[in-house]
Amino acid sequence: MAAPEESDSPTEASQPVMEEEETKTFKDLGVTDVLCEACDQLGWTKPTKIQIEAIPLALQGRDIIGLAETGSGKTGAFALPILNALLETPQRLFALVLTPTRELAFQISEQFEALGSSIGVQSAVIVGGIDSMSQSLALAKKPHIIIATPGRLIDHLENTKGFNLRALKYLVMDEADRILNMDFETEVDKILKVIPRDRKTFLFSATMTKKVQKLQRAALKNPVKCAVSSKYQTVEKLQQYYIFIPSKFKISCLPLGSVGNSGSRR
Repeated sequence: MAAPEESDSPTEASQPVMEEEETKTFKDLGVTDVLCEACDQLGWTKPTKIQIEAIPLALQGRDIIGLAETGSGKTGAFALPILNALLETPQRLFALVLTPTRELAFQISEQFEALGSSIGVQSAVIVGGIDSMSQSLALAKKPHIIIATPGRLIDHLENTKGFNLRALKYLVMDEADRILNMDFETEVDKILKVIPRDRKTFLFSATMTKKVQKLQRAALKNPVKCAVSSKYQTVEKLQQYYIFIPSKFKISCLPLGSVGNSGSRR
C-alpha cells in the first residue's frame, strides 16, 4: 500500500448530523434543486440514514468513511455530492468509482445516469468480460464519471494511449472491504500513485477491517466517519426468507447465480 499521507484518525460525525424525522427532502441536506427533482423522479422521497450522515459533510468538502451495507442508499450518498460538485465546476474525467465486481459497477452507473440525466452526465463502465477496444473508445470521449474494477482500470492506464486521471477530483472506493478481500490491494496502490493527491475521497465499506483501516490511512485526508452499520446488522428493507428442504435437493432449489461467486476480479 502507498505510504500513508499525514492524517489524524477519522473524526466521528456528530450523532446525528440531522434527525431522519426532521429531514423531509434532499434539499434539507444541501442538494441542488435539479438533483432534488431527479431524486423525486426516482422515487427517493426522503434520504436514508447514510445519506443524512454523509451528504452534508461531503458537500462541505470532507473526505468520508461510510460504514453501510448494500441496500442502505450508499450509492446516493456519494453520487449526489459528486454530481452537485460537477454542476458547480464542470469537467471531464471528474470522478472515479472503484468497485469489486462488474455487476456492482453497472448498478452504480445506472444510478449516476438516472440522477444526472437532466444535466447530461456521461459515465463509462470499465470492467472485465467486455471488449477492451470498445472501452478505450468510451474513455477517449472523456466521460464525467468512470466506474471500474481495479484490474481492468490498471490495464487501460498502462495500455490505452492518451488516457490518464491526472485531473481527477473525486475518488470513491465502494465496498472497500470486498475490494481488498479479492486481492486488489496492489492494483489500488497503483491507482493511488497516478491520481492527484489534491482530491476528495469517499470510502464505503460494510466492515472496518484492518486492511480497510490501512487503506483509509493511505488514501484519505482527515476523514469523517459516518457509521450506520454494524458487522452483524441486516439492511432494514431487505426481505429474507427460508424454507426447509432435504439436503440432497438444496443445490437444485437455489436460484441461478446463487451458487459460487458471481463476481469478477477484473
